[in-house]
Amino acid sequence: MRSRRENIDLPEDQGCLRWVLGVPLGLLYAPAAYFCYLALVSRPSPLDDPLRSDMQYLAYFTIILCAIGLLLTLTPVFRRTMGKWWYILPLLLAGIAYVRSITL
Repeated sequence: MRSRRENIDLPEDQGCLRWVLGVPLGLLYAPAAYFCYLALVSRPSPLDDPLRSDMQYLAYFTIILCAIGLLLTLTPVFRRTMGKWWYILPLLLAGIAYVRSITL
């Protein structure tokens, strides 16, 4: 019989689990980082409204991808296994994308 204090998540088992849980987050944050980069690099002229609206859509899409990643990270499995630095990247990307969408 197992004691109540025994943890089922052994520290040596979390290395593989971190990789398995990190793949979906990486698949969300890689396009978000790319779209944020595209929104930052483009310099539309003041008269180029279609390009300006496209850059705003890219910034909003970055924010949506980061929100999905944050919601996924808030699940108990992710909170227990992954570190707190997984919250920094989506917040930073979403903040940069929000500022860029405002300044366009």
